[in-house]
Amino acid sequence: MVGSDVAGPGSPVDGAVLRAVLRDVLAVEDEVAARVAGDLSTVLTVDRPDWAGRVGDVLARVGAGFPEADDAEFRWFVDLVADVHLANPSTWPDLRWHPGRTTPIAGVDDVAAGFRTPGEVGDRYDVVVVGSGAGGGVAAWKLAESGRRVLLVERGDWPGTAELSRDHLRNPRAATGLDPLTGPRGAEDPRTLAGRVLQPGDGGWNANAMLVGGGTRVYGAQAWRFAPDDFRMATRYGVPDGSALADWPIGYADLEPYYDEIEWTLGVSGRAEGDTAAGPRRRPYPMPPLPGGVQERLLAAGASTLGLSTTAVPLLVNTQDFGGRAACARCAQCVGFACPVDAKTGTHNTAVPWAVASGNCDVVPGARVDRVLPGTAGRVAGVSLVGTLDGVAWRRTVLAEEVVLAAGAVETARVLLTSAHDGDPAGMGNATDQVGRHLQGHVYGGATAVFAEEVVDLLGPGPAIATGDFRHGNPGLVGGGMLANEFVPTPAGTRRALVAAGFLPAWGPAARSGLRELARHLVQVVGPAQEVTLASSRVRLDPRVRDGSGVAVARFSGGIHDEDRRTQEFLSARAADWLSASGASRVARRPPPGPGPSGGQHQAGTARTGTDPARSVTDPFGRVWGYRNLRVVDASLHVTNGGVNPVLTVLAGAARIADDMVRGSTRRSPA
Repeated sequence: MVGSDVAGPGSPVDGAVLRAVLRDVLAVEDEVAARVAGDLSTVLTVDRPDWAGRVGDVLARVGAGFPEADDAEFRWFVDLVADVHLANPSTWPDLRWHPGRTTPIAGVDDVAAGFRTPGEVGDRYDVVVVGSGAGGGVAAWKLAESGRRVLLVERGDWPGTAELSRDHLRNPRAATGLDPLTGPRGAEDPRTLAGRVLQPGDGGWNANAMLVGGGTRVYGAQAWRFAPDDFRMATRYGVPDGSALADWPIGYADLEPYYDEIEWTLGVSGRAEGDTAAGPRRRPYPMPPLPGGVQERLLAAGASTLGLSTTAVPLLVNTQDFGGRAACARCAQCVGFACPVDAKTGTHNTAVPWAVASGNCDVVPGARVDRVLPGTAGRVAGVSLVGTLDGVAWRRTVLAEEVVLAAGAVETARVLLTSAHDGDPAGMGNATDQVGRHLQGHVYGGATAVFAEEVVDLLGPGPAIATGDFRHGNPGLVGGGMLANEFVPTPAGTRRALVAAGFLPAWGPAARSGLRELARHLVQVVGPAQEVTLASSRVRLDPRVRDGSGVAVARFSGGIHDEDRRTQEFLSARAADWLSASGASRVARRPPPGPGPSGGQHQAGTARTGTDPARSVTDPFGRVWGYRNLRVVDASLHVTNGGVNPVLTVLAGAARIADDMVRGSTRRSPA
């Protein structure tokens, strides 16, 4: 129970006052208020003890009446306690919400058997791959199967599938501000923005999952190809004033064979027709899309009214038995959760196990590369590893013939910067001050609607119908983006969407009854806006703040271009039009993005690929300028990030670069 013994900066939390406020905020009886207070106690003592003072201050200001609706701290408190309340399964029957299957099938966690402890790691490898997500997992697989001896370094661990398939509070897609179970967790991994020190759960930290498989273990798995025009944005549209928009040094034709390989090797379900922006392809997807439901029917009719073309959303999700894994069970907990039946395809259940099965790959979780070690004659020598095992810090050096970075756009840039040495004092690859620039993710346009009929069938993953008509060719805009219906929301996510749209009060009896009435009537249509990039949107090293290992942390600065705001507003208007034409009774557009740089799970651009070292960090095959044996294979390379989810391009790009490495030097390090 939360009481006066739970303290922090600011006013202490008074348990009796808290329960009284919770009764009014949540419109619940005493025993439920006491239960929520107890759950909140865990949050304040275990997850975020620094919040106890904030809660106490809010309660002190409540006094005899509630603050005004625009009181930011009170709204933060209301959202927090509502999230805590709705994360408890006892609340779900009232909303007629159920998760579907959450019990993992046998063998889903068997990949953990291939992990190595720090003491089992060798002193020398042919290749060290840093990061086991989309880029690193594919690179490790291809290089290991070619005969190279590979060390795959993963900063995170392997939380069990059962743990990752049910927690609504610490889901990486939740907006609670708590550290996600997908890592990192705790105060050991801060980042900074505008002078503020951020923890992993804070907005602006730009979280990207850190665990074996990276974000592919819990992502939504949308598997879009970039369009041909996505690779030549500057040529098609010109360069907007103040932007850093540029063409890629490669085109769609260079990646098409690798798109095809990934789709058919890892497994993608979808329909090849219907996306008007799509490039040519040599064959369809290996699996058909999942059957649609009520939302697909309504949105298809609305699209027909507006003259929009539509297609099924391509997914790295099995719709039938494929690759020795089962078909999707259609549970309501997909995005942000681990798949209990292993139908969602990621590097954790394909590329990484394949690399280990080759006999040539060691995987060491819970380890971080704090710097790449310089060698001689334009080469790197290996990496410095740090970590903690059973509460004891360890450090060791691993030598390698080649090093491949795939730690995500923020951490890949950070590693290059922390690897400064006498020959490259500003950081590896940073002689022209390009490392960390052009940080981009995706600002999202979209709209929220409620329908008179029930439209939430709880059949996951959720996204079933999309239009690519707005990806390019929008008058007066640079680029555009895809629009699709959203994933099945959790109860807390449903409430937040309805409140943000203005369809539901934030607290009180009307909030509780309204949520019950509207929860099965919600539809959201959203899509990522293609960003034109800014050189000033960047990752640098903070000169004062260090992480738990004493290494300088990432510091963010910059923002997004005005063109990105216009594109976001345009996509929101088109989403609203689509929902209205589909019969929605109320529609609200997504609000514009706030200040600060774009990043998040689609983070990209900080090690831009190109042909000119003065304007890029790597050559067209990911080789860092000035270092013959140092490559980047993640979305850090992306010059632009497309108007769609970028993971298929990361997977395909890594396959292309790994094949180039295999075709190159056949030298191997001594055993």
